[in-house]
Amino acid sequence: MTAASALAPPTSSAKPHGTRAAWIMLASGWSANQFSALLGPYHSELGLTASAVTGLFAVYVVGLIPALLVAGPLADRHGRRPVALAALGLNVLSTLMLMAGAVWGTALLLPGRFLTGISAGALLAAGSAWIKELSHSPRLSGLYVSAGFATGGLAAALIAQWAPEPMVTAYVPHVVLGTAAGLLALTAPETGRRRSKAPMPAVEPNAEPASAATNLDTEARSRFRRKVLPVAPWVFVAPTIGFVTLPGAVHAGLLFTGVATAVVPGIGLLTARRAVATPVPGLLTTAVGAAAAATAAASGSRVLAMAAAAVLGAGYGLSLAHGLTRTATLAPPHQLARWTAKFWTAAYLGMFTPYVLTLLGGTAPTWELLAAVAALALVVAAVTRLRAAGAPVAEVSRA
Repeated sequence: MTAASALAPPTSSAKPHGTRAAWIMLASGWSANQFSALLGPYHSELGLTASAVTGLFAVYVVGLIPALLVAGPLADRHGRRPVALAALGLNVLSTLMLMAGAVWGTALLLPGRFLTGISAGALLAAGSAWIKELSHSPRLSGLYVSAGFATGGLAAALIAQWAPEPMVTAYVPHVVLGTAAGLLALTAPETGRRRSKAPMPAVEPNAEPASAATNLDTEARSRFRRKVLPVAPWVFVAPTIGFVTLPGAVHAGLLFTGVATAVVPGIGLLTARRAVATPVPGLLTTAVGAAAAATAAASGSRVLAMAAAAVLGAGYGLSLAHGLTRTATLAPPHQLARWTAKFWTAAYLGMFTPYVLTLLGGTAPTWELLAAVAALALVVAAVTRLRAAGAPVAEVSRA
C-alpha cells in the first residue's frame, strides 16, 4: 500500500459504515479524559494526595498497553468487530465503577481506571483497524479519538463545576454515549479476514514473488521500528503536559483544567486533518509548546499556559497524523491491527510524562523539567532528521 492509497477518500459504500463505527473511538477518548478533568476534585474533595491522583491517571496506561498488545493479534485472528464491541462494553462498565467509587469508596477508583485503560487499549487496536478498513482512511479513528479527548474532559469539568454529586454525574454522558455508539457500531460489517485453517498452497520452485514479498515485509518492519516507534511516545507527551501538568503548575482551577482538556486535543484534531505524514514538524512543535509551558510555569501566567496548551495540541495532532498514516502504509493488511496496536502502545508511553514530572518535582522546579522536555524533543527531531537525510534515496522516496 502506498501513502497515496492510504489517504485516498473512502468510497460511498464504505464511508457510512466507517463513520458509524468511528463513534466507538469517540467514546474511548471521552472515557480517558473525563477522569483527567476531575483530578482537582479528587484531590480536594476526596482527600487524595497529588501522587495518588497522578498515579490513578497513569494506571490507565498500565491497563492500556497490555490490552493493546493482546487485542491486536486477537482482532487479526478472530475479527475486528467482536473485539471492538466487547471492549466498548467493558469501557462503559469501567465508567460505572468510577461512578460507584465516589459513592461506595475510593477503593473502586483504581480497578475502574485500570479497566478504562484495558478497554481503551482494545478499542484502539481493534477499532482503529476496523474503521480504517471500513473508511479507507487511516486518520479517521484518530480524529474521533481526539474529538472524544476534547469533549469528554470539557463536559466532565462543566458538569463537575455546577451539577450536584459531580464525581457521579460527570460520568453519565459517557454511559449514554458508549451505549449509543455500540448500537451504531452493530450496523457496521466485519472487515478483517479470519485466519484460514486450510493448508497453504504449494509453492512452485524458483517462485520469486514470495521471496520478494518477504523482503518487502522485512524492510517495512525495519522502517516501522526506525521511523514510527521512536517518535510515537511524543504523541501523548505533548497533550498530557498541556492538560495534566500545566494546570497544576499555574495553580489553575477546575474550569481552566476542563478548557485545557478541550483545547489540547481540539487543536490536535484540527491539525491532524491536514497534517503531512512526517515526524519532524510534530517534534519541533512539541518542543516549542514545552518551552512555552516552562515559561508559563515559571511566571504563573494562565494566559501563557493556555497558549502553550494550544501549541502542544498542535504537536499532538502532527505526531498522531504521522504515526497513524505511516503505520497504515507500512503494515501488511492481514496484520494491520497488531501493527496499529504497537504504534498505540509506544504512543501511550508518553502518558507517563506527568507522573514522571511529579516524581522528579523534588529535584528541580517544574519549569526546569519542562525546559528539559523541550530540549529532548529538539534532540529527537534532530536525530530523526539526520537519519532521514542519511537514508538511501530509494527509501526516502517511499517514506
